[in-house]
Amino acid sequence: MNIQQIRNATLIVEYAGKKFLIDPYLGEKGAYPPLPNPAPHAPDGDQNNPVAELPVALQEITAGIDAVIVTHTHQDHWDEAAKKALPGDIPLFTQNADEAETIRNEGFQNVEVLHEDTVFEGISLSKTKGEHGRGDILEMTGPVCGVVFSHESEQTLYVAGDTVWYEGVQEAVNLHQPDIIVVNAGDNQFAEGGSLVMGKEDVYKLQQAAPSAKIIAVHMEAVNHWTLSKNELKSFADEKGISANLWVPDDGEIYRF
Repeated sequence: MNIQQIRNATLIVEYAGKKFLIDPYLGEKGAYPPLPNPAPHAPDGDQNNPVAELPVALQEITAGIDAVIVTHTHQDHWDEAAKKALPGDIPLFTQNADEAETIRNEGFQNVEVLHEDTVFEGISLSKTKGEHGRGDILEMTGPVCGVVFSHESEQTLYVAGDTVWYEGVQEAVNLHQPDIIVVNAGDNQFAEGGSLVMGKEDVYKLQQAAPSAKIIAVHMEAVNHWTLSKNELKSFADEKGISANLWVPDDGEIYRF
């Protein structure tokens, strides 16, 4: 398999001969207004989104895609640029019936809801749970999911999505025993409500729960409410002695397994 970090949570995953685009956030740098009320310590708090350029051309990202997975429809996972760039008949998977209907109304005809036993072209796609924050803020952030890829010819891949560390992630690790985990780890925060995705301590707990897995940290330095930098996470991994199993890619970087 090949896993390419594009930007934020956007990935290209080539798995068992098929090419998946996950959580496409394809607008040009600065195309959208900043999210309101970012945490005071967010370095790019006053910047338009995305705060980073696409590392490769839009046409290169969308070329040859067999299916799209949208873990949830927040703008930084499914934006106007993606809706314009992708063909309306492309197979597209999303987390629930409401979001499937929303995406159909945006002009996409081949939309399917992910389940724990979804199969696409012989590849098992298993929806996993997630919590996009802790406590009261969950009412604002809404439902999210992750997805586990499995196939007899490949290692098992768990794309955790926009979630903090909690028992649902532990359950997914226990059930699927993933070899590779992609985790959203920018510790994005608003002024109140705490972490919306994993911070460094969450990543450490995940590593302790899955000590033999390779963990790839994404969703970093891309939206104006990020608070955990790539360099800080790398330094933390060195301090904890887990840097051999925790990879923090640059945008555009490709890992091959």
